[in-house]
Amino acid sequence: MKPLIYIIYLFIFSSSLRAQTINKTMSGQVKDIQNEPVPGATIRLLKAGDSIAIQTKTAKDNGKFEFTNLINGTFILAVTASGKKEYLTAPLTIDDNRTAILLPVIILLPGKKTELKEVIVTTKRPLIEHDLDKTIVNPDAMIGSSTSNTLEVLEKTPGVTVSTDGEISLNGKNGVLVLIEGRPTYMSGQDLAAYLRSLPGSMLDKIELMSNPPAKYDAAGSAVINIRLKKNKIQGYTGNISLNYSQGKTGRSYNYLNLNYLKKKVNFFGNFSYSRDGNSSDDIYQRTFYNDNNSKTSSVDLKNHFLYYSNDFSGRIGMDYTISSKSTAGFTANMSVRPRKDKINYLGNNYGSDEALDSVGYGFTDGNSTWKQVGANINFQHKFNDAGRELSADLNYINYNNDGDQILQSFAESASGQLTGSDSFLYQLPSAIHIYTGKADYSHPLKDKLNLSAGVKSSIVNTDNQSGYFNTINNESIPDYSKSNHFIYRENINAVYINGRKDWKRIGLQLGLRLENTQTKGHQLGNAAVTETSFSRNYTGLFPTAFASYKLDSTGKHTIGLNFARRLNRPGYQQLNPFLFFRDQYSYNSGNPYLGPTYGNRVELSYKYKQYLNITLQYDRLSRNIIEATEAKGDIFITQPQNVSGGHMFGLLVNANYSPVKWMAINLNLGAAHFVNRGNIYSETIDLKINTWRSNLYAQFNINKKWDAELSGNYLARFISWQRIFEPRYRINTAVQKKIIKGKGSIKLTADDIFHLWKQKITVESLKNAESFYTNIQDTQRVGISFSLSLGKETFARKRKYNDNTADDVKGRVE
Repeated sequence: MKPLIYIIYLFIFSSSLRAQTINKTMSGQVKDIQNEPVPGATIRLLKAGDSIAIQTKTAKDNGKFEFTNLINGTFILAVTASGKKEYLTAPLTIDDNRTAILLPVIILLPGKKTELKEVIVTTKRPLIEHDLDKTIVNPDAMIGSSTSNTLEVLEKTPGVTVSTDGEISLNGKNGVLVLIEGRPTYMSGQDLAAYLRSLPGSMLDKIELMSNPPAKYDAAGSAVINIRLKKNKIQGYTGNISLNYSQGKTGRSYNYLNLNYLKKKVNFFGNFSYSRDGNSSDDIYQRTFYNDNNSKTSSVDLKNHFLYYSNDFSGRIGMDYTISSKSTAGFTANMSVRPRKDKINYLGNNYGSDEALDSVGYGFTDGNSTWKQVGANINFQHKFNDAGRELSADLNYINYNNDGDQILQSFAESASGQLTGSDSFLYQLPSAIHIYTGKADYSHPLKDKLNLSAGVKSSIVNTDNQSGYFNTINNESIPDYSKSNHFIYRENINAVYINGRKDWKRIGLQLGLRLENTQTKGHQLGNAAVTETSFSRNYTGLFPTAFASYKLDSTGKHTIGLNFARRLNRPGYQQLNPFLFFRDQYSYNSGNPYLGPTYGNRVELSYKYKQYLNITLQYDRLSRNIIEATEAKGDIFITQPQNVSGGHMFGLLVNANYSPVKWMAINLNLGAAHFVNRGNIYSETIDLKINTWRSNLYAQFNINKKWDAELSGNYLARFISWQRIFEPRYRINTAVQKKIIKGKGSIKLTADDIFHLWKQKITVESLKNAESFYTNIQDTQRVGISFSLSLGKETFARKRKYNDNTADDVKGRVE
């Protein structure tokens, strides 16, 4: 008898256990009255009776949604979308006998104008969102972005820092790959900074920060920042316009017009912008020189005043054509023209060992350039089914041309004021870059929430840089072949990747592997004074990625994650160019054709509580790191990129969202790190360690339905970047916004760096027989005003979310 009882108990227990492990689901699809999917619709799962929210989902591009891991109970679905009436279902019951509910199609009716107005006024995107492999920043949540350019928006983004020369870093890591719509910009350094300054901040839809990008992305770059631009997904004629102006020491204006027409199978779109950019900065250098006995021999006090203005005219047009319900083809074409003028005035006082004035040097550098860019893309997408099995392909061509010249004049006087010498010379700096890329990606969902994807990519880059140097004597330009240069570089990168993702009840796992082969050839043409040289390299690397997540509770409120990625950072094209570039008579820059790539490994452990709190521990290790190394030769500082041994970093990142009252929302971002840098620079050894931290505080205030305000602050503590030690700096920004024209327009007033404290002080270490201190003061204290307006009549959503993702890492390395 007892064995029979045990068997009955075992049967009951196993049945109960099986019932508990069954994945109970509720799914459906949201459409409008035109039978079109409503992507982005919000679906809330409410507990019947008290309407407590259990889960919230966002409809996919095909309007589908699914709730998983449900417990037994009775629920109601509340479905909302912009411009639509709210839809409430009848009570729906989940139990052990009914474990899966597939709802009929949910049809959303158009909302009344008054309801649409209410939605526009009250809906506000959060500043920060977190996903498995990225952090998403919504610039629209920053009122101040309307009168800023894209580089300034990035500088205010939590975790992102921008150096005085435009170098972008993420969470303390340099060599970031910057993408626009999934496509690298093919620029780096000052050219990338100039391009991002010409892009109005009001055009930005979202910024995706990926410290450990998955295998789908190029292996280049210590991290990836993907900038998404605004697009209309609404049928009919739509658009928006943004006009703004800000004033500091210089005036700036960033304006754009975005237009879209979507009718059945055809979608035409375009955006056009005009930007007037400018900056004024003062650089103060104090340099001291010593002999081998560490006795002072001389010193230089140098002051530079830098001023530039540029105008950028940009246009982009494109079309999508729906071939069938499953296939779509499209193209885009874009062009930018940016004429620019810049001028540097400098004054240097030279002192002897007794600190008495020895001589005075002064002069100026005048620059003129016209930067042009033309690009074209054709793309194709085919969806085999609604489950997500699809194939996409892109072909891309980009051409950059820069026709520039510089006039440099320098003078030397004795301590008594007598002219002792002068030089005048001309630089002609034409350059051209041709980029060809192609890629294909395939995604195949399998059973039990397993998804496999794979892809191939190839790119060819040809660069042609000429540097003509002419001495000016009696108003006649005489070529100096010993200082002239013609550098041609070709690079071919071929890549293939595979990625797999599997989701269980509480565990998520994603594994990827990317293979990249790089072939390069560099050729410095000879002339009457310079010997012809060339080099070539061929290297292949494997780059694994791994992401794992675990939900600590059944609702997924508490999640921990662990991820790993191997990355590389290729040298920029101009970093390989051996040409010597003169900034003033005291400062030169040069490339290095012998540079090799940097390899790095990163591990992250994270904890997330909903969208309110995210804590991440990081560890980075680098080998053959590329740094800008400075050497003192006499009273001249020469900076050249070098490979050094490497270093590592331990970091702690905290991001918290908190709303103490209904009308106030706060985002706090903190980062703390321990850096270790080791290596040899010229004859000097570097072994530096430092603890540092940074913080970003952002507060939003909803005054009423028409008025909003914000207050933000940034603080960067003292930190080290190889030879350079950066002293602390901080700033405070504020902005206010009023909605007008029934919520379709807005007027915004902004004030950046109110107390003008965003000044950079730098010490250059590990210089043989020299030391250097440097202060940079830029035009960051500004006030601005902007106006934006939505155009056209919005009806229903587009069929396809446009995918403009083509290219690879090479775009991030154009100087």
